Amino acid sequence: MAPQTKIPALYMRGGTSKGVFFHLPDLPEAARHPSPARDALLLRVLGSPDPYGKQIDGLGNASSSTSKAVILGRSTRPGHDVDYLFGQVAIDRPFVDWSGNCGNLSAAVGPCAIHLGLVDPARIPRQGSVAVRIWQANIGKTIVAHVPIVGGQVQEAGEFALDGVAFPAAEVPLEFIAPADEGDGGAMFPTGNVVDELDVPGVGRFQATLINAGIPTIFLNAADLGYTGTELQGAINGDAQALARFEAIRAHGAVKMGLIRDVAEAAQRQHTPKIAFVAPPISYTASSGKHIEAEDIDLLVRALSMGQLHHAMMGTAAVAIGTAAAIPGTLVNRAAGGGTRNAVVFGHPSGTLRVGAEAAQVGGQWQVTKALMSRSARILMEGWVRVPADSF
Repeated sequence: MAPQTKIPALYMRGGTSKGVFFHLPDLPEAARHPSPARDALLLRVLGSPDPYGKQIDGLGNASSSTSKAVILGRSTRPGHDVDYLFGQVAIDRPFVDWSGNCGNLSAAVGPCAIHLGLVDPARIPRQGSVAVRIWQANIGKTIVAHVPIVGGQVQEAGEFALDGVAFPAAEVPLEFIAPADEGDGGAMFPTGNVVDELDVPGVGRFQATLINAGIPTIFLNAADLGYTGTELQGAINGDAQALARFEAIRAHGAVKMGLIRDVAEAAQRQHTPKIAFVAPPISYTASSGKHIEAEDIDLLVRALSMGQLHHAMMGTAAVAIGTAAAIPGTLVNRAAGGGTRNAVVFGHPSGTLRVGAEAAQVGGQWQVTKALMSRSARILMEGWVRVPADSF
């Protein structure tokens, strides 16, 4: 029987997600570059594929928010500190999706890079904050994390509360630089329209905003689906017919966005595009029992990740929400009341989130220079992860 291999790793929370973080040089040689061995290693670390859907024999926690892996290395890009590669690890299938970023775990990348010594110590103050420039390798974009520093060390404790996370921590403001025009679709609005009509055989016809910003996302009107926008996970994730309908819409939207050529390919591209539905603000009770008043939010948004309604909101989808809200005529903008706006507060299943975007028309085309939001992060555990040596 093969002995276990011991690999240095950190287990970190970033925003409303958790993941296993690796320093590229610490990985076994076969996993230091894109390869079946790398995917097999990460699957085994997280405990996938698990036909029981629990990831008992790994570090995953049986949800899309916690079945994640990150690989960091000293940046090879001028003007950047760290290269960041994200893998969304499937739970019940032997598949790692590298097609997009995780906006929540982006908040943990700056603190982790400092911890690993990837940021020049001369740039780290005794007190204050340091701007860590991150190259997001999956999508070829820059993220700037403003990491708080106390006594020359990353500050993790604080009073910043984030709905979807039980305990407060230090705030990490994030700037997603030029977040639009990413992914295989090649443009912020790959069809050239702020609203399209999706004809999904056997499901129906739907208005949709198809946008590449933060992460490729398909926005629908909640009312067109028979929803109010106040739904919690139990209302969606326990409904197999609803999930199948969402997946069919997602697959046809992905084709229309140019992300895949045929709907059959969607099964191998679960991480992107995301699908979300929006509605004007109404009061509701969040999953924590917290009451959200309609007057405290601009709109309601619910989003699915890896085939399930997300318990809060994916960070990259929040970037898409902020970007779409800033552009008149999109379904997101209409749900928020229309007009031009540089920030919105939206209600999600766990509470609320504020996200901003700087948008302007240039030559008749909308451009977004940056999207902004705040998250928090901390190291949960550090040491070594062990996997059977014959598993990758």
